[in-house]
Amino acid sequence: MSRASRYFPRALGIIYLIAFVSFGIQASGLIGSRGILPLENYLLAVRREMGPRAFWYVPTVFWVNASDFALRLASIAGAVLAMVLILGYWRRASLCLLFVLYLSISTAGQDFWSFQWDILLTEAGFLAIFLDGTAGRAWLFRWLLFRLMFMSGMAKLLSGDSAWRDFTALSYHYLTQPLPTPIAWYLYQLPLWFHKVSTGFTLLAELVVPFLIFAPRRFRRTGAATLVGLQVLILLSGNYTFFNLLTIALCLFLVWPDSTQNTARESRMHRIATLALWAFVGFTSGLELLDMFPYPLPSPARAYLRWLSPLRIVNSYGLFAVMTTTRPEIQVEGSADGETWLPYEFRYKPGDVRRAPPWVAPYQPRLDWQMWFAALGNPQQNPWLYSFAARLMEGSPPVLGLLEHNPFPAAPPRYIRAIVYDYQFTNFAERRASGAWWRRRQIATYMAPVSLRSQ
Repeated sequence: MSRASRYFPRALGIIYLIAFVSFGIQASGLIGSRGILPLENYLLAVRREMGPRAFWYVPTVFWVNASDFALRLASIAGAVLAMVLILGYWRRASLCLLFVLYLSISTAGQDFWSFQWDILLTEAGFLAIFLDGTAGRAWLFRWLLFRLMFMSGMAKLLSGDSAWRDFTALSYHYLTQPLPTPIAWYLYQLPLWFHKVSTGFTLLAELVVPFLIFAPRRFRRTGAATLVGLQVLILLSGNYTFFNLLTIALCLFLVWPDSTQNTARESRMHRIATLALWAFVGFTSGLELLDMFPYPLPSPARAYLRWLSPLRIVNSYGLFAVMTTTRPEIQVEGSADGETWLPYEFRYKPGDVRRAPPWVAPYQPRLDWQMWFAALGNPQQNPWLYSFAARLMEGSPPVLGLLEHNPFPAAPPRYIRAIVYDYQFTNFAERRASGAWWRRRQIATYMAPVSLRSQ
């Protein structure tokens, strides 16, 4: 067995451990019975709408029990299984159970577990079940890495976004990404030529370097070094949970040679099973690749992709296809009388202008992330915000536990509103003078005051 096939499952176990512990910390406030989007309500609504089809289109073990206890149990079970995998015991059984549990969580998590690294983890976890040290199955991970990188690059070009075409995308990125680190502040201050070179390097790493994945070993290792370098730079400048770690782990299949030993496992039936797996993954991922281009797939192909998509075992990718050029931030405020408004401070997203951007990865504060997406739209596009406001007016402890500061410790507020600000990084002179990392200006009211109680 190659070293990649031996060590990748352990690396995957570490990532699963991060994911399940992160889920356990946040699940109660996000999808618990007193959370923002209660899971029991969601499943009831889906079952009412879809009938028996709901079990396929929302594949989750929480159909059996969606209580707060079940959420805690899933987190603990996932963490224990991840540690078993890290230690190297019962590998295939652990991988099967971890895949089922994390697919269940991703499905049940609704808006809060719909990120590309969640589907990447389910796809890598699915493939890992079949990993056995043979070259044919190890190559599936190279194909996954190729699709991840190449589709991300193609999405940028196909979007038509001028920021990628004129190489200015990274002159905005450090400011406008969801959760920058302190290093992002310094990188943002660098001259435009640096950002253009960096943008060119990113496109090169995503559009050209992936083809080295299929080259001889020396070139593969050069490609691996380039892709790992890109992931390290992303990791240093932004908090992208376990995404960078998982991508780096996939690069293990480029560094070490494949096993060339003929073993008893490589029987005729084993080769047939490997070919069948490749046929399924190749056919489905080929359709996903074709679907990126502005030529419509045949109706049966689209229907097939829609039918398979709930399982999240073969996916499309494409991070930051369109670069945001400004940073709107939502400030949620409460009031007891409708006159005096006090802000709720989030733990990680920008708020107090004197607070430095945080280091938080590999943990992902999913409410803070969703607030970034919400700021790019409006409340009607993000109906979960009204549920969030309702929980604040109820004084829900699990939801308040997701925040840094509750300005109403004695009793919940009667009203909630949201104001949107434009945030900018300060420059060196401004920071020396005031100590502020950010400057901001109010733009508009994002959500008019709402209340649970009669006037």
